[in-house]
Amino acid sequence: MPRERLAFPAARRLRHKAEFDAARAGGRRFGNGFFAVTVISNDKTGPRLGLAVALRVARTAVERNRIRRIIRESFRLHQRALPAVDIVVSARPRALGTPGAQLHGSLRALWKEVSVRCAHSPLP
Repeated sequence: MPRERLAFPAARRLRHKAEFDAARAGGRRFGNGFFAVTVISNDKTGPRLGLAVALRVARTAVERNRIRRIIRESFRLHQRALPAVDIVVSARPRALGTPGAQLHGSLRALWKEVSVRCAHSPLP
């Protein structure tokens, strides 16, 4: 039995400003100390991810890219457990300099919350 790949293709990404704006305007918001998440249902076959790591949160490109890599990797590993929603993840200042394992744990908790809150109730 071949194992299914855990890829992160372009179809799983929010790539246009209009997609981000729609999520921010009509989505549910929740988060924790490290990340804020906005979620809105989509008509696609699975979840899609958008990233927002602001310059004021992480001043250098190295810091911003590290946070983005951690978010993408965590999403890639957990995407099968998520409903068909568009998710915009924003980093909060506390994420800067936090060990990767702690950020992964924080994201794992957020993915679980997305699954529980959004799987059974219709989103705006």
